[in-house]
Amino acid sequence: MQDSEVPSQGEPAASSVVPLRGGRRRLGWLAIGIVAVAVVVALRVLHHKPPQHEEPAQVVGVAKATLGSMPVTVHELGTVTPITTVTVLPMLSGYITEVAYHEGQDVRKGQFLVQIDPRQYEIDKEQAEGQLVKDLAALGQARADLARYARLHATHSIAEQIYVDQKYLVQQYEGAVKTDRANIAQYELDLIYCHVTSPVSGRVGLRLVDVGNFVTASSQPALVVVTTMKPTTVEFSIPQNILGDVVQRFKPGAKLPVAIYDSEDQEQIATGTLYAISNQMATATGTFTLRAMVPNRDEALFPNEFVNVTLTIDTLHGVVLVPTPAIQTGAPGTYVFVVNHDDTVSVRKIMVGPGNGRYTVVRSGLAAGERVVTDGLDRLHDGAKIRPAAATEAAPTRDAGSAVGAPHPSTQAS
Repeated sequence: MQDSEVPSQGEPAASSVVPLRGGRRRLGWLAIGIVAVAVVVALRVLHHKPPQHEEPAQVVGVAKATLGSMPVTVHELGTVTPITTVTVLPMLSGYITEVAYHEGQDVRKGQFLVQIDPRQYEIDKEQAEGQLVKDLAALGQARADLARYARLHATHSIAEQIYVDQKYLVQQYEGAVKTDRANIAQYELDLIYCHVTSPVSGRVGLRLVDVGNFVTASSQPALVVVTTMKPTTVEFSIPQNILGDVVQRFKPGAKLPVAIYDSEDQEQIATGTLYAISNQMATATGTFTLRAMVPNRDEALFPNEFVNVTLTIDTLHGVVLVPTPAIQTGAPGTYVFVVNHDDTVSVRKIMVGPGNGRYTVVRSGLAAGERVVTDGLDRLHDGAKIRPAAATEAAPTRDAGSAVGAPHPSTQAS
């Protein structure tokens, strides 16, 4: 029994060899699995692509370019300048005895305004008339003597010198009579000057003198100021670089319309036509002064009032119009974002012309019917995806067009 239980020498024990080989095999497979997992993870990491986020379409305002008309105007600050403003000064000295006008009254040419005491001038006139009578009598006597001397001279009954002296005496009296008549005419004129009348039709200002004031010839203050209210004129200046366009249109006799707006530049208060251009340039500002005639029947314009003037130089017909907000300026120059058929935008370089605050003329680079972006342009770029809002069409307005000069509130220079 003991011999069978003890293994022979040199023969390994079965229970110790089998478990050792099975453990090594399992470790090998485990290592292979770990390596395979690592390879798979590495391949997935290397070939992993981040999710692509598509740029969302941007909602923008869109408008369609159309054909229309655009007035070419210049808008400037102007001053109401009356055709006539007369400061009536006294022509002689005296006390004011009557003031016949009311402040702010409309008067006619020749209407009585102020009376200066005429008594001294009436006395002077009477004295001149008395002197005239005296000199006429002396002249008559001298002429009678001359006639007698002429007969005696013809028969050589008197000396030549007596006849010649009498002829000179008659001429002296004739000169005296002429002087007397001139003095009378002067005093008559003084009496007319005492009765002051309005030299023009217009409106008188505030009272400057009262009854009892003593005035002297050409003294200040004046007796009254009379200003023509209607018609009136408006003066304004334009830059020298656009004078040629105005002159070109003004020379053939075309009546260039002028619209007058209030000082706030909000309401049109009058209309007129251009009728005069200054013959000199203001070297300090490089501008020319123009004057427009305004009927002013409702007297909406007052002398020396500041107003805003819009002069229409020309009107462009059949031009492409787009809303002004669509016009952009940047590295490409002047451009617009044109909407394509696939709802993307493209940068289109254009050349602009006259415009106003709402619409601008596109001279080249855009055709009527094409759509342009007018709102939401901040984040747009060439090829960007958009979602257009409701489209609108471009059309000129009443105050369209300010190609040159300072812009009207609803207009801007291109």
